[in-house]
Amino acid sequence: MARDAAASVVQEIERGLGTESMLVPDYYARLEVSPDATREQIKAAYRRLVRLHHPDLNKQSKDTHMKKLNEAYAVLSSMPRRAAYDNLRADEQRAAVIADAIRRQQEAAKRKKAEQPKMTWMQGAFGFVRELRKALRDE
Repeated sequence: MARDAAASVVQEIERGLGTESMLVPDYYARLEVSPDATREQIKAAYRRLVRLHHPDLNKQSKDTHMKKLNEAYAVLSSMPRRAAYDNLRADEQRAAVIADAIRRQQEAAKRKKAEQPKMTWMQGAFGFVRELRKALRDE
């Protein structure tokens, strides 16, 4: 039952992200709390930010900001949704570390390849003839 709830939360978060971005939004930064914040701290931060950005209280505030705050609070206030979000966030961080390591390996391979001396056409032809003669002598 809990797995089904977690899977549905992950699917909901992924649907909310759309296809243009594979990055998980940082709900903790949106609510200005740390990842180890308690429910009370999250609730207090949400209420403070809602009062600050509510369109009725602040005419310059945008409705999209309120939607983002509501989305962040909906995920972080529910323990199963928060656990699924934390797992998704950890997976993204692991994937970023792996991608960075792969990128560094590829760059190192390119540098190593660039350092190797390149053979000219003439050197290649002479090498081919030398190897051909060696093969003919061995037969």
